[in-house]
Amino acid sequence: MISAGDFKNGLTIELEGGIFIITDFQHVKPGKGAAFVRSTLKNLETGSTVERTFRPSEKMPRAHIDRRDLQYLYNDGTLYYFMDNETFEQLEINAADIGDSLTFVKENDTVQVLMHNGRIFGIEPPLFVELEITETEPGFKGDTAQGATKPATVETGAIVKVPLFVSTGEKIKIDTRTGEYLGRA
Repeated sequence: MISAGDFKNGLTIELEGGIFIITDFQHVKPGKGAAFVRSTLKNLETGSTVERTFRPSEKMPRAHIDRRDLQYLYNDGTLYYFMDNETFEQLEINAADIGDSLTFVKENDTVQVLMHNGRIFGIEPPLFVELEITETEPGFKGDTAQGATKPATVETGAIVKVPLFVSTGEKIKIDTRTGEYLGRA
């Protein structure tokens, strides 16, 4: 058990049947009344954020998150298949549980699967990936306004905004957290 007075950014707790990570907290001692802890919590299962206040002495269980590196194999429309490279055990995860976290992940790439008490609730792709552009419009000479971009489809099917000079067949580097173009690979 952890008390609200011991909150730190990045700490995971169990609250009202959900798993939350503390993204921001502030110890407040008003002139009148008792002290309290104002916190911003992100639900790791749904992705929603909520602001809550706690008494510093309030206790809640700490959530231990297991992170396992798994290799993404393929999907069949309703299930995504992963393999543990150490035990060669295969896991199937429902598409509804994954959401859009595999937007920039190719088959055979390694991802981190987040588990709590043996239940999978999230997937973290690598921070940066290199993908090939399969389709984009050609950039024309003279179309060089500052910061001009065009949409490009990458090999996973995702659409990324790229500079005008990038063409079909090139490999680019993408930040998976924001979906932004970082440069040529």
